[in-house]
Amino acid sequence: MLNDALKLITMITDSGFDAYIVGGFVRDYIMGIESNDIDVTTNAKPKDLREIFKDSVSPQEDYGSVTVMFNNVRYEITTYRKEIGYISNRKPDRIEYIDDLYEDIIRRDFTVNSLCMDNKGNIIDLLGSRKDIENKVIKCIGDPDHKFSEDAFRILRAIRFATVLDFDIEENTSKAINNQKHLLKNLSYYRKKEELDKIFTSKNVCRGVRLLLKYGLDKELEIENLKDVKSANNLIGVWTVLKVEDKYPFTSNEKSLIKNINTVLDKNNLDPYNLYKYGLYVNSVAGEIKGIDLKEISSRYQNLPIRSRKELDITAQDIIDMMGKEPGSYINEILGDIEYNVLYRKLKNNKEDICKYIEKKYK
Repeated sequence: MLNDALKLITMITDSGFDAYIVGGFVRDYIMGIESNDIDVTTNAKPKDLREIFKDSVSPQEDYGSVTVMFNNVRYEITTYRKEIGYISNRKPDRIEYIDDLYEDIIRRDFTVNSLCMDNKGNIIDLLGSRKDIENKVIKCIGDPDHKFSEDAFRILRAIRFATVLDFDIEENTSKAINNQKHLLKNLSYYRKKEELDKIFTSKNVCRGVRLLLKYGLDKELEIENLKDVKSANNLIGVWTVLKVEDKYPFTSNEKSLIKNINTVLDKNNLDPYNLYKYGLYVNSVAGEIKGIDLKEISSRYQNLPIRSRKELDITAQDIIDMMGKEPGSYINEILGDIEYNVLYRKLKNNKEDICKYIEKKYK
Protein backbone atom coordinates (compact mmCIF):
# COMPACT_ATOMS: atom_id res chain seq x y z
CA MET A 1 0.00 0.00 0.00
CA LEU A 2 2.85 2.39 0.79
CA ASN A 3 4.31 1.86 -2.70
CA ASP A 4 0.98 2.82 -4.28
CA ALA A 5 0.78 5.91 -2.08
CA LEU A 6 4.29 6.95 -3.12
CA LYS A 7 3.29 6.50 -6.78
CA LEU A 8 0.23 8.67 -6.20
CA ILE A 9 2.19 11.56 -4.69
CA THR A 10 4.80 11.19 -7.45
CA MET A 11 2.00 11.83 -9.98
CA ILE A 12 1.37 15.12 -8.16
CA THR A 13 5.03 16.11 -7.93
CA ASP A 14 5.56 15.20 -11.61
CA SER A 15 2.88 17.78 -12.37
CA GLY A 16 4.98 20.48 -10.69
CA PHE A 17 3.54 20.49 -7.17
CA ASP A 18 4.69 19.45 -3.70
CA ALA A 19 2.97 16.43 -2.13
CA TYR A 20 3.51 14.39 1.03
CA ILE A 21 1.88 11.56 2.92
CA VAL A 22 0.95 13.15 6.24
CA GLY A 23 -0.35 12.26 9.69
CA GLY A 24 -1.31 8.97 11.25
CA PHE A 25 0.01 6.69 8.50
CA VAL A 26 3.52 8.13 8.84
CA ARG A 27 3.33 7.93 12.65
CA ASP A 28 2.24 4.29 12.47
CA TYR A 29 4.96 3.54 9.88
CA ILE A 30 7.57 4.89 12.31
CA MET A 31 6.11 2.75 15.11
CA GLY A 32 5.86 -0.41 13.00
CA ILE A 33 2.05 -0.42 13.11
CA GLU A 34 0.11 -1.55 10.04
CA SER A 35 -2.22 1.18 8.79
CA ASN A 36 -4.56 1.50 5.80
CA ASP A 37 -5.62 5.12 6.21
CA ILE A 38 -3.45 7.41 4.09
CA ASP A 39 -3.85 11.19 3.90
CA VAL A 40 -1.94 13.38 1.49
CA THR A 41 -1.13 17.08 1.74
CA THR A 42 -0.11 19.20 -1.24
CA ASN A 43 0.12 22.76 -2.51
CA ALA A 44 -1.93 21.69 -5.55
CA LYS A 45 -5.41 23.15 -5.39
CA PRO A 46 -8.55 21.03 -5.86
CA LYS A 47 -8.92 22.17 -9.50
CA ASP A 48 -5.30 21.07 -10.14
CA LEU A 49 -5.93 17.69 -8.53
CA ARG A 50 -9.01 17.13 -10.68
CA GLU A 51 -6.82 17.66 -13.73
CA ILE A 52 -4.29 15.09 -12.49
CA PHE A 53 -6.91 12.56 -11.31
CA LYS A 54 -9.80 12.68 -13.75
CA ASP A 55 -12.07 10.44 -11.64
CA SER A 56 -11.54 12.38 -8.38
CA VAL A 57 -14.44 13.78 -6.36
CA SER A 58 -14.57 16.83 -4.10
CA PRO A 59 -16.93 16.09 -1.20
CA GLN A 60 -15.29 18.76 0.97
CA GLU A 61 -13.97 21.24 -1.57
CA ASP A 62 -14.89 24.12 0.73
CA TYR A 63 -12.21 22.72 3.04
CA GLY A 64 -9.73 22.00 0.27
CA SER A 65 -10.13 18.21 0.19
CA VAL A 66 -10.35 15.91 -2.82
CA THR A 67 -10.96 12.16 -2.69
CA VAL A 68 -9.10 9.92 -5.13
CA MET A 69 -9.45 6.18 -5.75
CA PHE A 70 -6.05 4.83 -6.80
CA ASN A 71 -5.55 1.08 -7.32
CA ASN A 72 -8.79 0.45 -5.38
CA VAL A 73 -7.61 2.43 -2.35
CA ARG A 74 -9.26 5.68 -1.20
CA TYR A 75 -6.99 8.66 -0.57
CA GLU A 76 -7.94 12.00 0.96
CA ILE A 77 -5.81 14.76 -0.60
CA THR A 78 -5.91 18.16 1.10
CA THR A 79 -4.46 21.45 -0.13
CA TYR A 80 -2.13 23.35 2.22
CA ARG A 81 -4.36 25.80 4.08
CA LYS A 82 -4.94 28.13 6.96
CA GLU A 83 -8.14 27.80 8.93
CA ILE A 84 -9.63 31.16 9.79
CA GLY A 85 -12.14 31.44 12.62
CA TYR A 86 -14.08 28.50 14.07
CA ILE A 87 -17.84 27.91 14.28
CA SER A 88 -19.32 26.37 17.45
CA ASN A 89 -15.91 25.14 18.64
CA ARG A 90 -15.85 22.64 15.80
CA LYS A 91 -15.46 23.74 12.15
CA PRO A 92 -13.37 26.48 10.55
CA ASP A 93 -15.43 29.44 9.35
CA ARG A 94 -13.37 29.61 6.19
CA ILE A 95 -10.05 28.44 4.81
CA GLU A 96 -7.27 30.13 2.89
CA TYR A 97 -5.02 28.19 0.53
CA ILE A 98 -1.30 28.67 1.17
CA ASP A 99 1.97 27.45 -0.33
CA ASP A 100 3.88 26.59 2.85
CA LEU A 101 4.07 23.06 4.29
CA TYR A 102 5.11 24.30 7.75
CA GLU A 103 2.11 26.65 8.00
CA ASP A 104 -0.17 23.77 7.00
CA ILE A 105 1.39 21.44 9.58
CA ILE A 106 1.05 23.80 12.54
CA ARG A 107 -2.73 24.09 12.04
CA ARG A 108 -3.03 20.37 12.90
CA ASP A 109 -3.86 18.90 16.31
CA PHE A 110 -0.99 16.86 17.83
CA THR A 111 2.70 16.55 17.12
CA VAL A 112 2.42 12.79 16.64
CA ASN A 113 0.15 13.51 13.66
CA SER A 114 2.44 16.04 11.98
CA LEU A 115 5.06 13.80 10.35
CA CYS A 116 5.31 13.79 6.55
CA MET A 117 6.81 11.45 3.98
CA ASP A 118 7.97 12.49 0.50
CA ASN A 119 7.74 10.42 -2.67
CA LYS A 120 11.18 8.90 -1.98
CA GLY A 121 10.07 7.60 1.43
CA ASN A 122 12.04 10.24 3.37
CA ILE A 123 10.49 11.36 6.69
CA ILE A 124 10.03 15.12 7.20
CA ASP A 125 9.78 16.09 10.88
CA LEU A 126 9.24 19.83 11.23
CA LEU A 127 8.10 19.84 14.88
CA GLY A 128 10.25 17.28 16.67
CA SER A 129 7.47 14.72 16.46
CA ARG A 130 9.74 11.69 16.51
CA LYS A 131 10.94 12.65 19.96
CA ASP A 132 7.34 12.79 21.23
CA ILE A 133 6.68 9.38 19.69
CA GLU A 134 9.82 8.01 21.37
CA ASN A 135 8.69 9.53 24.69
CA LYS A 136 5.15 8.23 24.12
CA VAL A 137 3.34 11.51 24.71
CA ILE A 138 0.33 13.18 23.12
CA LYS A 139 1.17 16.87 22.81
CA CYS A 140 -0.79 19.66 21.15
CA ILE A 141 0.85 21.67 18.37
CA GLY A 142 1.04 25.21 19.71
CA ASP A 143 -1.11 26.45 22.60
CA PRO A 144 -3.35 23.56 23.74
CA ASP A 145 -6.04 25.81 25.21
CA HIS A 146 -6.34 27.57 21.87
CA LYS A 147 -6.38 24.28 19.96
CA PHE A 148 -9.18 22.84 22.10
CA SER A 149 -11.23 26.04 22.07
CA GLU A 150 -10.97 26.09 18.27
CA ASP A 151 -12.14 22.49 17.97
CA ALA A 152 -13.40 20.74 21.10
CA PHE A 153 -13.44 17.43 19.21
CA ARG A 154 -9.65 17.41 19.64
CA ILE A 155 -10.17 16.69 23.35
CA LEU A 156 -11.72 13.32 22.52
CA ARG A 157 -9.05 12.70 19.89
CA ALA A 158 -6.38 13.25 22.56
CA ILE A 159 -8.02 10.60 24.75
CA ARG A 160 -8.40 8.27 21.79
CA PHE A 161 -4.76 8.53 20.69
CA ALA A 162 -3.54 8.12 24.28
CA THR A 163 -5.74 5.02 24.52
CA VAL A 164 -4.95 3.39 21.18
CA LEU A 165 -1.22 4.17 21.24
CA ASP A 166 -0.89 3.65 25.01
CA PHE A 167 0.73 7.10 25.33
CA ASP A 168 0.62 9.63 28.16
CA ILE A 169 -0.86 13.10 27.70
CA GLU A 170 1.71 15.89 28.03
CA GLU A 171 1.26 18.18 31.05
CA ASN A 172 0.13 21.39 29.30
CA THR A 173 -2.17 19.43 27.00
CA SER A 174 -3.57 17.67 30.08
CA LYS A 175 -4.26 20.99 31.83
CA ALA A 176 -5.98 22.33 28.72
CA ILE A 177 -8.31 19.32 28.63
CA ASN A 178 -9.48 20.25 32.12
CA ASN A 179 -9.77 23.91 31.17
CA GLN A 180 -11.76 23.38 27.98
CA LYS A 181 -13.71 20.15 28.60
CA HIS A 182 -16.98 22.07 29.06
CA LEU A 183 -16.90 22.75 25.32
CA LEU A 184 -17.67 19.07 24.63
CA LYS A 185 -21.31 19.92 25.26
CA ASN A 186 -21.28 21.89 22.00
CA LEU A 187 -20.50 18.78 19.92
CA SER A 188 -23.19 16.64 18.31
CA TYR A 189 -23.96 13.30 19.95
CA TYR A 190 -23.22 11.64 16.61
CA ARG A 191 -19.63 12.96 16.53
CA LYS A 192 -19.07 12.19 20.20
CA LYS A 193 -20.29 8.63 19.76
CA GLU A 194 -18.11 8.19 16.69
CA GLU A 195 -14.98 8.93 18.72
CA LEU A 196 -16.14 7.07 21.83
CA ASP A 197 -16.74 3.97 19.68
CA LYS A 198 -13.06 4.05 18.69
CA ILE A 199 -12.03 4.31 22.35
CA PHE A 200 -14.40 1.54 23.46
CA THR A 201 -13.23 -0.84 20.71
CA SER A 202 -9.52 -0.31 21.39
CA LYS A 203 -7.55 -3.16 22.93
CA ASN A 204 -6.57 -0.59 25.59
CA VAL A 205 -10.20 0.32 26.30
CA CYS A 206 -9.76 0.11 30.07
CA ARG A 207 -7.07 2.80 29.83
CA GLY A 208 -9.47 4.92 27.80
CA VAL A 209 -12.19 4.53 30.43
CA ARG A 210 -9.71 5.55 33.16
CA LEU A 211 -8.67 8.65 31.19
CA LEU A 212 -12.28 9.72 30.60
CA LEU A 213 -12.92 9.38 34.32
CA LYS A 214 -9.66 11.08 35.28
CA TYR A 215 -10.64 14.25 33.44
CA GLY A 216 -14.30 14.05 34.44
CA LEU A 217 -15.31 13.80 30.79
CA ASP A 218 -18.03 11.29 31.68
CA LYS A 219 -20.09 14.18 33.06
CA GLU A 220 -19.42 16.48 30.12
CA LEU A 221 -20.34 13.66 27.74
CA GLU A 222 -23.41 12.69 29.79
CA ILE A 223 -22.20 9.11 30.28
CA GLU A 224 -22.19 9.15 34.04
CA ASN A 225 -22.50 5.35 34.33
CA LEU A 226 -18.97 5.00 32.92
CA LYS A 227 -17.66 4.07 36.38
CA ASP A 228 -19.92 0.98 36.23
CA VAL A 229 -18.12 -0.44 33.18
CA LYS A 230 -16.23 -3.40 34.68
CA SER A 231 -15.59 -5.28 31.45
CA ALA A 232 -15.27 -3.67 28.06
CA ASN A 233 -14.69 -6.41 25.49
CA ASN A 234 -17.93 -5.71 23.66
CA LEU A 235 -19.00 -2.31 22.31
CA ILE A 236 -22.75 -2.91 22.65
CA GLY A 237 -22.12 -4.17 26.19
CA VAL A 238 -20.40 -0.91 27.10
CA TRP A 239 -23.23 1.20 25.68
CA THR A 240 -25.78 -0.99 27.49
CA VAL A 241 -24.10 -0.23 30.82
CA LEU A 242 -23.94 3.48 29.98
CA LYS A 243 -27.73 3.68 29.42
CA VAL A 244 -27.61 6.61 27.00
CA GLU A 245 -29.69 5.28 24.11
CA ASP A 246 -32.16 8.13 24.69
CA LYS A 247 -29.38 10.67 23.92
CA TYR A 248 -26.78 9.06 21.68
CA PRO A 249 -27.66 7.81 18.16
CA PHE A 250 -28.03 4.08 17.63
CA THR A 251 -29.39 2.00 14.75
CA SER A 252 -32.68 0.17 15.24
CA ASN A 253 -30.74 -3.09 15.49
CA GLU A 254 -28.43 -1.67 18.18
CA LYS A 255 -31.41 -0.35 20.14
CA SER A 256 -33.06 -3.77 19.96
CA LEU A 257 -29.89 -5.48 21.21
CA ILE A 258 -29.48 -2.99 24.07
CA LYS A 259 -33.13 -3.51 25.06
CA ASN A 260 -32.76 -7.31 25.08
CA ILE A 261 -29.44 -7.19 26.96
CA ASN A 262 -31.03 -4.97 29.60
CA THR A 263 -33.92 -7.47 29.86
CA VAL A 264 -31.67 -10.49 30.45
CA LEU A 265 -29.42 -8.66 32.91
CA ASP A 266 -32.11 -9.44 35.48
CA LYS A 267 -32.40 -13.07 34.39
CA ASN A 268 -30.39 -16.27 34.70
CA ASN A 269 -28.15 -16.35 31.63
CA LEU A 270 -27.53 -20.08 32.04
CA ASP A 271 -31.23 -20.91 32.03
CA PRO A 272 -32.28 -22.96 28.94
CA TYR A 273 -35.37 -20.89 28.17
CA ASN A 274 -33.52 -17.56 28.43
CA LEU A 275 -30.73 -18.87 26.22
CA TYR A 276 -33.31 -20.10 23.71
CA LYS A 277 -35.46 -16.97 23.71
CA TYR A 278 -32.75 -14.29 23.65
CA GLY A 279 -29.90 -16.17 21.97
CA LEU A 280 -26.22 -16.72 22.64
CA TYR A 281 -24.98 -13.22 21.80
CA VAL A 282 -27.39 -11.29 24.03
CA ASN A 283 -26.85 -13.66 26.96
CA SER A 284 -23.07 -13.60 26.46
CA VAL A 285 -22.96 -9.79 26.54
CA ALA A 286 -25.16 -9.72 29.65
CA GLY A 287 -23.08 -12.50 31.21
CA GLU A 288 -19.87 -10.58 30.56
CA ILE A 289 -21.33 -7.50 32.25
CA LYS A 290 -22.24 -9.66 35.25
CA GLY A 291 -18.93 -11.55 35.29
CA ILE A 292 -20.30 -14.97 34.29
CA ASP A 293 -17.95 -17.43 32.57
CA LEU A 294 -18.66 -17.03 28.84
CA LYS A 295 -17.49 -20.58 28.11
CA GLU A 296 -20.22 -21.87 30.41
CA ILE A 297 -22.87 -19.77 28.67
CA SER A 298 -21.68 -20.99 25.26
CA SER A 299 -21.59 -24.62 26.42
CA ARG A 300 -25.13 -24.42 27.80
CA TYR A 301 -26.35 -22.86 24.57
CA GLN A 302 -24.68 -25.47 22.37
CA ASN A 303 -26.33 -28.22 24.44
CA LEU A 304 -29.87 -26.90 24.05
CA PRO A 305 -32.15 -29.60 22.59
CA ILE A 306 -33.60 -27.01 20.18
CA ARG A 307 -32.58 -23.47 19.21
CA SER A 308 -35.68 -22.43 17.26
CA ARG A 309 -39.32 -23.45 16.93
CA LYS A 310 -38.55 -24.79 13.45
CA GLU A 311 -36.52 -27.55 15.07
CA LEU A 312 -39.56 -28.99 16.89
CA ASP A 313 -40.54 -32.37 15.45
CA ILE A 314 -44.10 -31.22 14.92
CA THR A 315 -45.78 -28.54 12.80
CA ALA A 316 -48.75 -26.22 13.26
CA GLN A 317 -50.61 -28.27 10.67
CA ASP A 318 -49.98 -31.45 12.67
CA ILE A 319 -51.58 -29.79 15.70
CA ILE A 320 -54.58 -28.60 13.65
CA ASP A 321 -55.08 -32.12 12.32
CA MET A 322 -54.83 -33.62 15.83
CA MET A 323 -57.21 -31.13 17.39
CA GLY A 324 -59.70 -31.28 14.54
CA LYS A 325 -60.30 -27.54 14.83
CA GLU A 326 -59.95 -24.46 12.66
CA PRO A 327 -56.63 -22.60 13.07
CA GLY A 328 -56.53 -20.29 16.09
CA SER A 329 -54.48 -18.89 18.97
CA TYR A 330 -54.44 -22.34 20.60
CA ILE A 331 -51.72 -23.40 18.12
CA ASN A 332 -49.19 -20.87 19.46
CA GLU A 333 -50.14 -21.77 23.04
CA ILE A 334 -49.51 -25.49 22.42
CA LEU A 335 -46.26 -24.89 20.53
CA GLY A 336 -45.02 -22.63 23.38
CA ASP A 337 -45.87 -25.33 25.90
CA ILE A 338 -44.01 -27.96 23.86
CA GLU A 339 -40.97 -25.65 23.47
CA TYR A 340 -40.81 -25.12 27.23
CA ASN A 341 -40.99 -28.82 28.06
CA VAL A 342 -38.51 -29.83 25.36
CA LEU A 343 -36.03 -27.17 26.53
CA TYR A 344 -36.18 -28.42 30.13
CA ARG A 345 -35.98 -32.02 28.84
CA LYS A 346 -39.36 -32.94 30.31
CA LEU A 347 -40.41 -33.98 26.82
CA LYS A 348 -38.36 -35.59 24.06
CA ASN A 349 -38.27 -33.80 20.75
CA ASN A 350 -39.79 -36.53 18.63
CA LYS A 351 -43.19 -36.51 17.00
CA GLU A 352 -44.52 -39.61 18.71
CA ASP A 353 -43.84 -38.35 22.25
CA ILE A 354 -45.08 -34.84 21.41
CA CYS A 355 -48.31 -36.19 19.97
CA LYS A 356 -48.89 -38.31 23.08
CA TYR A 357 -48.33 -35.20 25.23
CA ILE A 358 -50.85 -33.16 23.22
CA GLU A 359 -53.35 -36.01 23.29
CA LYS A 360 -53.12 -36.31 27.06
CA LYS A 361 -53.08 -32.61 27.95
CA TYR A 362 -55.23 -30.94 25.30
CA LYS A 363 -57.72 -33.61 24.15
